[in-house]
Amino acid sequence: MHRALTTAASSPKALNRQHFQHARYPARVGQSGFTLLELMVGIAIGLMAVAVAMGALMASRSVSGTVSDVSQLQQQSAYAFRIIGTQLRHAGSLRLNLAPLKSSGDAIDAYEGVAFETTVDGFNPTTDTLSGIDNPTGVQYALTTGFRNYSEKLYNKSSEESMLRNCLGQENSSTLIQSRFRLNEKTNELECAGSGEAQALVQNVANFRVRYLRQTEPAPYGDPLIQYVKAADVSNWKEITAVEICIVMYGSEIIGTPASSSSYFDCAGDDGTSKSIDITTLSAPRTNRIHMVFRNTYQIRSQGLLG
Repeated sequence: MHRALTTAASSPKALNRQHFQHARYPARVGQSGFTLLELMVGIAIGLMAVAVAMGALMASRSVSGTVSDVSQLQQQSAYAFRIIGTQLRHAGSLRLNLAPLKSSGDAIDAYEGVAFETTVDGFNPTTDTLSGIDNPTGVQYALTTGFRNYSEKLYNKSSEESMLRNCLGQENSSTLIQSRFRLNEKTNELECAGSGEAQALVQNVANFRVRYLRQTEPAPYGDPLIQYVKAADVSNWKEITAVEICIVMYGSEIIGTPASSSSYFDCAGDDGTSKSIDITTLSAPRTNRIHMVFRNTYQIRSQGLLG
């Protein structure tokens, strides 16, 4: 009897039934988890890590924005000075006659003398070369430059054409080519006008000032006198030998600066002095923006001003 029970208990059906019961009702094991205190500590550490990461991200974003602002301002100022400088270097230029002693159609000799053609209809070198207004209003301009326009023979061209252009790259059919510059205080844009309406050259311009270097005739056996003057003090534009351009530009990013470094020196005013400007007291959109001052001086050609 005992042997039969043992055999029945160890039969395949019995083993399968026993395995099924263990699979259906697994043995209970010990369970573990986080306590409320541990969970709160973990959340606090996570929030601290997020706060540190956000602070580093904001600092990196501020530095990146400032660097981008500086780079953009330098590029825009370089473009503005290139346009203004090109026109100032052309100011007063006249047509060069390579063979003044020969009639048209004759071959030009390499040893032939040259001369500037100063007598030209529609262009007065004394009055059309350079002029300015210290505080322009309305349709007035702070700086006006002019030079003689003329046509010349070009390679592979049957007719003569002019290669000279104004500040906007426009051609001009007249003998005089002029470029006029001013600051539009409503849009904070540096504008340029040729023969038509003014167009913006660069944006975010806070100030645009022009000063002139005047050289007066020296007394007998004396040295010439050179001094900075404003347009209102110029009685004879033939005495102007150079022009100083000052441009103040501001960025687009808001910056945080300590009180000790929140100001800059503006362009020289009518009295020749530069004032300190606090960026925290400026009105929008210049409030707490980086400001950069750019200056350059250009010498004027002499042949158009000899008279």
